[in-house]
Amino acid sequence: MTAAALAFDLPRALEATEPPEARGLARDDVRLLVAERGTGDLHHHRFHELPELLAPGDVVVVNTSGTLPASLGARRRDGARIRLHAAMPAPGLDGDARWLVELRTADGAAPLRDGRAGERLELDGDAELELLAPYAGEDRLWLSRLHDAPSMTALLARHGRPIRYRYVPRSWPLSAYQTAFATHPGSAEMPSAGRPFTAELVTRLMAAGIHVAPIVLHTGVSSPEAHETPYPERFLVPETTARLVNAAHYWNSRVIAVGTTVVRALETAAADDGAVEAAQGWTELVITPERGLRAVDGLITGWHEPEASHLRLLEAAAGPELLQASYDAALEHGYLWHEFGDAHLVLP
Repeated sequence: MTAAALAFDLPRALEATEPPEARGLARDDVRLLVAERGTGDLHHHRFHELPELLAPGDVVVVNTSGTLPASLGARRRDGARIRLHAAMPAPGLDGDARWLVELRTADGAAPLRDGRAGERLELDGDAELELLAPYAGEDRLWLSRLHDAPSMTALLARHGRPIRYRYVPRSWPLSAYQTAFATHPGSAEMPSAGRPFTAELVTRLMAAGIHVAPIVLHTGVSSPEAHETPYPERFLVPETTARLVNAAHYWNSRVIAVGTTVVRALETAAADDGAVEAAQGWTELVITPERGLRAVDGLITGWHEPEASHLRLLEAAAGPELLQASYDAALEHGYLWHEFGDAHLVLP
């Protein structure tokens, strides 16, 4: 089964077009579909019920990466306005002047595939960006060099705005794209599985004997219209988190990853037997059902489009039958998709 084999069509009516707060809901009041792999059962809940759905001794691993305002206005030499999505610093290169970037239409709705090596773009903030070469031999991301600005991070902080796609018709402040755990800025797009958490919910988890442990994985751009494997991403698994994960398995408790970003980081740091060691750097790991999961037992995630490469990872967590049943139930019961939508909890 490939990602495309998950059979469903996503109605526009199920695309979350605004944050739940704009719909009169608290962050942790979004809906939560619970899928149990051992029994095949599905249950419908609200996210704030999470402490009652987990068990004392479980370890919930969260991503503390913060979202950058990674979308910049730009102008081509012929005067055409476009948008530039800053994906990440170039892997393997030091400094903050060479980034991987994506060219988009002026409204950000669609990718542009007509970049040229040597092309220079005028960026908002009176900086200039030079396209050096296509990244990984493709025409979506470009290795670029920034001119006339101290750093891309500083330029984004002053002139950038959050990346948004066509299903979100209006702009929202950067705070709408930050999770409660965002302490290490670096993600082009929000690690959105963590968005429904609140400080009160985390307190309730801890009071119930459920541990919360951090990793960092800085996300690149997703470009949801493209069915592509993930690009390399920067990550950090701290020693304390590695110890908690290993202890949970020793106690026969469960490790619950909050998002595919956490799965990628933990599985990168895991040995064949599931033991996790502290690790950091760049990960190129692509998780498939054939590889399976070694360190992660359960997963909290959002709802992904039919062509999303994340569905291969989700199949590794849930299995093909339960994953299909989950998506069928989400469609039948009107769950909402994307970063401002509802949530999905897969338990072993």
